[in-house]
Amino acid sequence: MPTYVAFLRAINLGANRKFAKDDIRRVVEAAGFDDVETHINTGNVRFTTPMRSRAKIEALLEGAFAEDRGFEVPTMVFTAAEVAAIAAEAATLGDEHPELARHYIYLMKDELPAATVAKIEGLASEAGGMVVRGRTAHALLGPAYQAGQVDPLGAAKLLGVATNRNRTVIDAIVAKWC
Repeated sequence: MPTYVAFLRAINLGANRKFAKDDIRRVVEAAGFDDVETHINTGNVRFTTPMRSRAKIEALLEGAFAEDRGFEVPTMVFTAAEVAAIAAEAATLGDEHPELARHYIYLMKDELPAATVAKIEGLASEAGGMVVRGRTAHALLGPAYQAGQVDPLGAAKLLGVATNRNRTVIDAIVAKWC
């Protein structure tokens, strides 16, 4: 049975968007998924299902989350193999850019048009740059990056529905689940 990893966006921000990992696991199980596990409290959940359509899995999860929480929870689903490939790409980019201060990986619901990719990758500055690969965008932030800046390149708004994790979290998810 295929293994998937879902990344939830905009949870555990402020008092009104709480969604603890035990609750996430409960809702995913109640939605009919098996072998459900969560990783840290930022909305990372692994599960198995015979379903093959990413869009249908995302829709089912988003509906279950909204019903349980009372607010929308955008959800990006990847196969375990896709997550492993994302981590491998991140490692290659890290090797190519050893000066990085931070490496964030944006996980997008949909691939972007070529013109949008070119615009995003063209936003490079002394703070760093973005590399887009399929449904991921790697924010490669160098020493000029100011700690605490969420989107120093102004690129996140161009990504559509997306969430991000730092490279350490992606690597930990791959070690644990892929």
